[in-house]
Amino acid sequence: MIPFPEGLPRTPRARPARRPSRAPAHAPDATLLVVGLMSGTSMDGIDAALIETDGETVAGIGPHLTVPYDDAFRARIRALLGRTSLDDADGRRLHRDLALRHADAVRGLLAGATVTPDLIGFHGHTLWHDPVARLTVQAGDPAQLASELGIPVVADLRQADIAAGGEGAPLAPVYHAALAAPLERPLAVLNVGGVANVTWIGKRGVDDLVAFDTGPGNAPLDDWVARHTGQACDQDGRLAAAGRLDEARLLTLMDHPYFARPAPKSLDRRDFDHVPGVLEGLSAADGATTLVAFICAAVVQAAAHMPVPPTRWLVTGGGRHNPVLMETLAGWLEAPVAPVEAVGWDGDALEAQAFAFMAARFRRQLPITFPGTTGAPFPMVGGRLYQP
Repeated sequence: MIPFPEGLPRTPRARPARRPSRAPAHAPDATLLVVGLMSGTSMDGIDAALIETDGETVAGIGPHLTVPYDDAFRARIRALLGRTSLDDADGRRLHRDLALRHADAVRGLLAGATVTPDLIGFHGHTLWHDPVARLTVQAGDPAQLASELGIPVVADLRQADIAAGGEGAPLAPVYHAALAAPLERPLAVLNVGGVANVTWIGKRGVDDLVAFDTGPGNAPLDDWVARHTGQACDQDGRLAAAGRLDEARLLTLMDHPYFARPAPKSLDRRDFDHVPGVLEGLSAADGATTLVAFICAAVVQAAAHMPVPPTRWLVTGGGRHNPVLMETLAGWLEAPVAPVEAVGWDGDALEAQAFAFMAARFRRQLPITFPGTTGAPFPMVGGRLYQP
């Protein structure tokens, strides 16, 4: 575990009053078989998962599949990060090729299966996310995906929220709330992907949510490790375990204006592109240790935005595989910390399952974003249906 820096306050701001979600009630409906698809900010690959759901409860969990991106395709995505349009030749090509790769992932997921999904929930890959400009850009052509598979596709899940003045992220909280229904609450679900986000779930479930991006996730750490070692990530946290925290540089990183903003709030992967400059001159190991501390310090600060402290923290996303990160969170947070597998969830499938769940909610016209999760003016239905 990394020692907690003395200069870093645990709760620097008063906890804000919570805005109620007031989600409308709906009668139960038949369940659907839905495949969810996710290509995350870490650019690892495509996650595909099958669930059975009515959009309010999860009746069954099916198989899950991860299809890694090869280095060349990952480089193509990286080259287009920051694009606000897909109108040029490179953008159109990536838009098409991402859809084709997602179609192959669905075929792989369903190989040998005796069922045909009713619906696909498709996120695509975010190239640019700027809620202030009311713009979020995801590559991956949903119309082509629907045509390839012969299955209706629900996509464009962020756009309505962004257009209404919401943050458009995070989206998974509504699924976290459904899974957490039988658990003791209040509960925090922390997703450490390329960007990290948290869902605080109160006693009233979907009507009692606060969510936001906490700060950096694995993206700056992965970039640092790749630059200094040529490896894709800090496997098993070995590099961070060998280094020492540079507290002064951590405090400089935590001085970023994002952390002073009230929640709900969200980030783009490139919002922390300044990190390598702050860490310049550190050894590979010391930089990795300091970046793990940066992820964890941002999570500690996030507790200030929660209405009351959670009884426990459940961690999903790739970050839960880093022992140094998990040990540091457990030492710094004032509640038990465990991977989501501790309650029977699959952290490798969770985000893909969430997009399947949101597609089912779209079919029933149930909201997926709320004032407490994105700052939307009211609970909002999100998505657009693409028929084969």
